[in-house]
Amino acid sequence: MNFNLNFLTITRWEFKNTLKSKKFLLIFLMQLSVLFMLIILFNSFAVKMESEEGISLTPSLVDFAALDVDDRGGLFKKYINPEIIDITSYNDNNSFSRIEKGEIGGWLKVSPDSIERIQKGEVVDIVLYLDYSDPRRSVIKDEVNNTIQSLSAVLTRAYLPSTNTENTINTSVTEVKTSESLPIQIIKKVMLSVLLFLPLFLFGNIIIDSVVGEKERKTGEILVAMPISTGEILLGKGLAVVAISALQVAMWIIVLIGAGFIIQNVILVYFLVVLTAVPIVGLTSIIAAYAKNYKEAGIGISFAYIMVVGVLIVPALTYISRKSYSANFSPMTTVMRLFTGEAIPLPELLMSMIFVILMSILTFWIATCLFKRDDILFGPRPGPIKLTLQLIGIKKR
Repeated sequence: MNFNLNFLTITRWEFKNTLKSKKFLLIFLMQLSVLFMLIILFNSFAVKMESEEGISLTPSLVDFAALDVDDRGGLFKKYINPEIIDITSYNDNNSFSRIEKGEIGGWLKVSPDSIERIQKGEVVDIVLYLDYSDPRRSVIKDEVNNTIQSLSAVLTRAYLPSTNTENTINTSVTEVKTSESLPIQIIKKVMLSVLLFLPLFLFGNIIIDSVVGEKERKTGEILVAMPISTGEILLGKGLAVVAISALQVAMWIIVLIGAGFIIQNVILVYFLVVLTAVPIVGLTSIIAAYAKNYKEAGIGISFAYIMVVGVLIVPALTYISRKSYSANFSPMTTVMRLFTGEAIPLPELLMSMIFVILMSILTFWIATCLFKRDDILFGPRPGPIKLTLQLIGIKKR
C-alpha cells in the first residue's frame, strides 16, 4: 500500500477533526457572542463620546502638546494650563512653518491690543490655527476653549460687570488640515484593529491540545514513528490552526461590515491579519512543544500573548500620536492604515510583512527543533537557559 504522507495530510486531518469537535463549535459560538457584545459596547462608547455629555479623555500629562501663542498683552497666555500645553511665545508667521514641520500642534493669535480692547469693552479677536494631522489637536482646542471660558468669567467680574462678554471676545478656529478627533480615531482605528486581530488569540488551546495532548496521551511515540518528519508534523498542525483562524477572521470581517464598520482594502487587510496568525501559532507551538502539561502550557501562553499584544498595539498607538516610521513594523499599524484608506508607501507596507514572515520562520524553526528532540518530547527536559544556549550553539547537548 503506497500512502504518501506529508504535512498537508496532517493539516487536513487536524482541520477536519477540529471542525467536527463539539468543543470547537461551542467556542466558535461563544466567540461570535463576544464579538456582538463588543460591537454594542464600542458603538455605545462612540455615541457617548459624540454626545453633549461626552467622556473626557484629555490626559493630565506635562507638555503633552505644543502651542505657539502670539499674545502681546499676555493675559490669555496666563490662563493656559502649562501642565498640558507646552507654550512658546511667537510674534511672527514662523508658526505656520513650525506647524507644517510638526514641531507644534497649533498657533493661538490674540489681538495685539487685547488689554486696551477689553478695557474699552470692544471685541477681542482670537484665532486658533490647528494642525489636523496631529491627533493631539483636540487637547489643544479643548484647553484653549477652557481658557477662554475661564477668562471670560474673570473679565465679567473684574472689567465688565455690566457687559455681555460674548460680544467682547470673538473666537474662530482655522483648520489647517482635516481629520477626525482623537477620541473617534481611537474608537474607529485602535478598537477596530483589536477586533480584527482578536481571533488570532482564541485558538491557542487547539495547538495546546494537539501537541501537549500527544505527550499526556502517550501518543507521541506513534506520531514520531510515522513516515514523516517531525517538522512536517508540527507544520501540519500549525497550518490547520492558521486555516481555522482564517475562517474566523473572515467571519468577523463580515459581521463587522454588516454592523456598519467601514473597512477599506478588505482583501489586503484580511491577508495581513491571517499572515500575522502564522508567527502567533509558531510561538504557541514553541510553548506547547516545551510544556510538560496543559497547566504549564496555559501559563506560558498567557505571558507570551501579553507580550505579543504589546508588540502589536503599542506601535499602532505610537503611530496615531506621532506617525512614527518605525511603528510600521507592527502589522496592526499597517492594517489600521489600510482599512482607513490611507495610501501606504511600498517600503512601509513591506516592513510589516517582512517582519511577520521572519518571525514566522524563526518561531516554526524553534518549535521544530524542540519537537524533534527526544528529551523535550519524552524527558528529561533541559532547563530554559540550558536549552537556549543549545539552540544558539553555545552549548552542546
